[in-house]
Amino acid sequence: MRRRRAERRGIQPDRKHNSEMVGRFVNIVMSQGKKTIAEKIVYGALDLLGQKTQEDSLKAFNKAVENTRPRLEVRPRRVGGATYQIPIEVSTSRGHSLAMRWMRDLAMSKKGKPMVVKLADELLAAYKGEGAAIKKRDETHKMADANKAFMHLRW
Repeated sequence: MRRRRAERRGIQPDRKHNSEMVGRFVNIVMSQGKKTIAEKIVYGALDLLGQKTQEDSLKAFNKAVENTRPRLEVRPRRVGGATYQIPIEVSTSRGHSLAMRWMRDLAMSKKGKPMVVKLADELLAAYKGEGAAIKKRDETHKMADANKAFMHLRW
């Protein structure tokens, strides 16, 4: 028998915007425990995003994450020796973390520019509803749509 589920610890809001979402994004961008470097990257990217959109950088960031957030995903489930991909609704917090991770990974995979610029470009594309992160979200939705027939196997 399983014990109780571990309770989630709160995430510290960031220093500049006092936003929990930006604090989470800083933690996602951070590598090898170097938080100040991650903060510089994220704050620089948010400043660039604010300049390019002519809007408050925090609002633009939230819109970019919301645009990229998947609503459905597929999870494997074994039923009678066969594994089915079952579409499941994504919780808001998981959706946000997936969106932020996708944007980070896609920005890191680009070459030739500083990380601040690459991240700002990825955020701007997501803000406009285009780009690789949006494509990834659409692929996830397509996969869930294609496996709608197995929806009854959910638990």
